[in-house]
Amino acid sequence: MHILEKKIRDAAAEGRTALIPFVTAGYPTPETFWNVVTELDAAGSDVIEIGVPFSDPVADGPVVEAASVKALENGVTLHGIIEGLRDRRGAFRAGLVLMGYMNPFLQYGLEKLARDAQEVGVHGLIVPDLPYDEAADMRAALSAHGLALIPLVGPNTSEERMKLYADVSDAYVYVVSVMGTTGERKSLPPEVTDVLSRARRVFSLPVALGFGLRAPGQLAMLPDDLRPDAAVFGSALLRHIAEGKAPADFIRAWRA
Repeated sequence: MHILEKKIRDAAAEGRTALIPFVTAGYPTPETFWNVVTELDAAGSDVIEIGVPFSDPVADGPVVEAASVKALENGVTLHGIIEGLRDRRGAFRAGLVLMGYMNPFLQYGLEKLARDAQEVGVHGLIVPDLPYDEAADMRAALSAHGLALIPLVGPNTSEERMKLYADVSDAYVYVVSVMGTTGERKSLPPEVTDVLSRARRVFSLPVALGFGLRAPGQLAMLPDDLRPDAAVFGSALLRHIAEGKAPADFIRAWRA
């Protein structure tokens, strides 16, 4: 079992939804970012997604985009993220995932990225702008070093296409609740039940739900058999941090 899958399965064994916070690398500042990750880890995050800043974040809403722009202005790079993780290898209990766009990963070099990421304790990658049909090289490079390429599926992903991802994926499947960009939403759209239902039929992996989550009560609106194994939250957490609040408090609210 892949370590990321185990993290989520272990949460289920405790009778709870696994928690996957997303935070943009270098946010709110390069100096305080690693304190944020440390606090999220200590508060009980099961997996932490570290966002790699990019100048054209097409899948990100205004909160994540603003954090990415600020990080880039502060000189945050993929190389710097890797070196920061190298300095802290073994320091985190949570599984670690890099989430970013293909361009920085290509610039770094896929083989070098996979090797370095494994060396510094990363367990997987999410690449929103990398479709299944173009992912073979990335998947092969990561797989050679035991890293997962985590699939993203959404309301527009057919069951047939989900099966293609299911045949080559491990760790977990990230279900996008809505078409469009990331960001907080007051309620989950009706179509989320359809995509969760398809994902449950197709994947044997744990199902993580993201894009729009801001409070635990949103999951309670879903039928019991469709509730995700893991909740991913980014914009709401980044806004919480921007307001000067402790990251641990956000996690504790979800674990209450």
